[in-house]
Amino acid sequence: MRLTLSALLISSLALGGCAAVRDSRVNPFNWFGSSRSEPVVAEPAASTNPLIPVGGVGLFQRGRAERNLYQGAPIDTVSDLVVERVPGGAIIRASGISPTQGLYEVQLTPENEDDEAVDGVLSYRLEGRLPENAPAGGSVATRTVTAAHAVTEQQLRGVTTIRVVGATNARTTRR
Repeated sequence: MRLTLSALLISSLALGGCAAVRDSRVNPFNWFGSSRSEPVVAEPAASTNPLIPVGGVGLFQRGRAERNLYQGAPIDTVSDLVVERVPGGAIIRASGISPTQGLYEVQLTPENEDDEAVDGVLSYRLEGRLPENAPAGGSVATRTVTAAHAVTEQQLRGVTTIRVVGATNARTTRR
């Protein structure tokens, strides 16, 4: 009886110690915690001359640049941000609430050049396209959209914060 009681006591203490590892920073599933909302600060407009073309000026380059241009607008409110670890990197999943229904081609557009971290921050814009006759209002469920973006372990090297920006707020998650 003493042997059984001793074994039961030791196994319950060992099992209770696992909870400390589950909530620690050693566990890779805890590397990016829950996200929090921040207000978006409007940046001043750049002082560029609108009459000078940006990019290539060749005859055939202009058509190619227009074809690849994404016409999405930032989603009104970013409601959720989750970073899920997968083998070889992570998947950044963001949800947002649009003021109108019918949003399509929703995507996370990198704000950083070449989708690499700047000062330890990976930043994305949650954007989507609206149809011409988009119905205004509706329930929150019909206006909620979700987009995801995969990043590799090389892109995550040195990253301490992932930020997703909408029109009125931004959500961040930290390691």
